[in-house]
Amino acid sequence: MQAKKRTFLDAQWRKLIMINYAVDPDSLKKHLPFETEIDLWNGTCYVSLVGFMFVDTKMLGLRIPFHINFEEINLRFYVKYKDTEGYKRGVVFIKEIVPQPALTFVANLLYNENYETMKTRHSWVESDDSLTVEYGWRKGDWHTIKVVSDKTTVDIKPESEEEFITEHFWGYTKINDKVTSEYEVAHPRWQIYPVKSHEVNVDFEKVYGSDFAFLQGEKPVSVYLAEGSEILVKQGRKIKIKK
Repeated sequence: MQAKKRTFLDAQWRKLIMINYAVDPDSLKKHLPFETEIDLWNGTCYVSLVGFMFVDTKMLGLRIPFHINFEEINLRFYVKYKDTEGYKRGVVFIKEIVPQPALTFVANLLYNENYETMKTRHSWVESDDSLTVEYGWRKGDWHTIKVVSDKTTVDIKPESEEEFITEHFWGYTKINDKVTSEYEVAHPRWQIYPVKSHEVNVDFEKVYGSDFAFLQGEKPVSVYLAEGSEILVKQGRKIKIKK
């Protein structure tokens, strides 16, 4: 029996903008962690640009001053890992941007994640019939993503693209060609706001490097705004070659 894993972080993830691109799976091969496979939905390989707020964040049960409420913007793709009990569906982060260097230090040290510290900002504005959510981060110039949506959430349909994008509950990180870091992210099923319009003002090469410069000319295949929920990040483990 596996030991119960300790909760490393608990928080709320709120107002998640998810901008989804269809890409060639071969473009992700060098970033694929050991023992994982690209996870497709209806034959499509996705990369998502995601912005959201961490709210009421606690690390090992403690609220750290200046690290309780903050923005995160990440670029990620979707994988699966065949464990003894079947496939686990997870995400791989190309980069996670946060405003505090301590967050970057801890995440990179403990989880070998690809965090980077940048100045960030956000705005949530309600009008009579719309909700406007925007996230920004600064690398040279400001880069921003924004959606305008309805104010009322709706359920995510079973076996839909929305379900595929929002319901990957594991994180996988490439340590090297023979070692992968795995951790669990637990949260309930989310609801989404129907999106009316979106804007992407991002220099992908400047922020994410030459491997992802091709996204500059790509049109998203879908854009979602999820309300989010409380989340738990569990203590991780290493996947490696068994001796």
